[in-house]
Amino acid sequence: MCGIVGAVAQRNVEEILIEGLRRLEYRGYDSAGVALITAAGSIGRSRRMGKVQALADALKESPIHGHVGIAHTRWATHGVPSETNAHPHMSGEGLAIVHNGIIENYEQLRRELQAKGYEFKSQTDTEVIVHLLHDILKTTPDLTAAVKQAIPHLEGAYGLGVVSAAHPNKLVAARHGSPLVIGVGAGEHFIASDQLALLQVTDRFMFLDEGDVAEITIDNVQVWNKSGAPVQHEVVRFEHRQDAAEKGEFRHYMLKEIYEQPTVIRNCLEGRISKTHLLEQAFGVKAKEVFDKTRAVQIVACGTSYHSGMVAKYWIENLVGIPCNVEVASEYRYRKVVPLPDSMFITISQSGETADTLAALRKAKELGFTASVTICNVPSSSLVRESDLAIMTNAGPEIGVASTKAFTSQLTALLMLTIALGRRHGLVQQVEEEIVADLLKLPGLIEEVIALDAPIQKMAEAFAEKHHSLFLGRGAMYPIAMEGALKLKEISYIHAEAYPAGELKHGPLALVDKDMPVVAVAPQNDLLDKLKSNLEEVRARGGELFLFADAKAGVEASEGVQVLNLPSVSDLLEPIVYIVPLQLLSYHVAVLKGTDVDQPRNLAKSVTVE
Repeated sequence: MCGIVGAVAQRNVEEILIEGLRRLEYRGYDSAGVALITAAGSIGRSRRMGKVQALADALKESPIHGHVGIAHTRWATHGVPSETNAHPHMSGEGLAIVHNGIIENYEQLRRELQAKGYEFKSQTDTEVIVHLLHDILKTTPDLTAAVKQAIPHLEGAYGLGVVSAAHPNKLVAARHGSPLVIGVGAGEHFIASDQLALLQVTDRFMFLDEGDVAEITIDNVQVWNKSGAPVQHEVVRFEHRQDAAEKGEFRHYMLKEIYEQPTVIRNCLEGRISKTHLLEQAFGVKAKEVFDKTRAVQIVACGTSYHSGMVAKYWIENLVGIPCNVEVASEYRYRKVVPLPDSMFITISQSGETADTLAALRKAKELGFTASVTICNVPSSSLVRESDLAIMTNAGPEIGVASTKAFTSQLTALLMLTIALGRRHGLVQQVEEEIVADLLKLPGLIEEVIALDAPIQKMAEAFAEKHHSLFLGRGAMYPIAMEGALKLKEISYIHAEAYPAGELKHGPLALVDKDMPVVAVAPQNDLLDKLKSNLEEVRARGGELFLFADAKAGVEASEGVQVLNLPSVSDLLEPIVYIVPLQLLSYHVAVLKGTDVDQPRNLAKSVTVE
């Protein structure tokens, strides 16, 4: 979840490091810092709590010039947010390190190093690494060799950047369980935990594999794999436009990303459907083999991605007719699992680096699943590289912590996957043609919903002074209610919970009063009449209802009932269309409450630690 930036160049890299940290702010953090090797042969360090701007202001007052440096944004895991716990961490005056991940055996290492006379100044697990390296360097004069010797002592996950005043022309990096990329330039090279951090200086990248160690100098990058053998990785060019990570005319990234969803869905569909059918070969050369063998599906994901998996369960069991289980990755990885025969294992993740989901995939490989498939937005991510098949969502960089366009693009990809599986299990050509025709209409339908932004903004005013809310849905709309509730709590800090509408009378109804707004999604489907009955239960208790309903559903506004009519859509598209107004509602409520929409408190964009 933290951010790493490093640079080796013929020019002063202070501004490059700071700009890189700014581009990583979306990941969530509580402090920031830099360390550079100065011309005097020492390491200059500056750290600040809060925003990167606070660090930038400090460097304006007391600049640190250098051609080699590392920088970091920290999200606290060990030790409270403080300047003392902020990275980079140092041992002595000449060795500095930045670290993403968690060192699980840090307490043991700490005791061993304290016995050797090392004094710890922070509460972090990271500080043990820098002291360990310092100790090794007493007998191993080469920095890269010292990093290689230190790695076997570390249990857990790490992405490392190391600089030493005694080795002023190099930067050493290592990766195990935490993403790290090398930016390739002309007479300068860089490292980062996300290539977005480096787009101001390069669009050419080399991705480190698990266990890699890299030595980076001005004119060379050398990489060794986990066995210690030299390796050469392909240098690839970043495909997303740089301005995709800019807000443009929008006040917040989240709003921009909501408005991008019609384009994103077109990108997700592009090259994968014709006017009448799915082009499943676009999923890759392994796709047919994987789909042919599938008789059951296991989906594992976290947060918003878990909700998309829940929707997919309805689609797969309804259209394909095979079992589909969906589970939270953090639970799945720690329990005994009995896979169904011929099961496909599906992971879903925006970043492709979600620690629990990645661990679940690695567990699944040991359990004998037929194949692993990931639905992901980052082509170079660990999930993509470690899965048998990757279906990219093509959503472009998503900066807002609260996911929006990643969710709708995940659903679009999952619906196409459902078609592919359905072909093997009796899905007739006519039905496929109908689904494809609906998918072709989907971007336009979402544009119609986004055009309702003004009345949704007006509706949001009723939530500004509330502290709790209920969200209701039935069938495949229940996961959409869950996602709507998650969006509201994430960015407005209003406590929000979702329930299947039929469960209302089994407990949640006790909470309903005039201070508990109830949001319901009411498309025109077979469950509408039952949903209407549930909503009458709310009105009878004085609850205030906010309905997002199909214009043909026959639900009218009245005292205590606000209705927003949405375009009529097919049953399969309802989840994708109906989440958009809930995203907009949450956004406008958060703006009214004055919260940090793009970087809500305590949250991070990419959860790369357990």
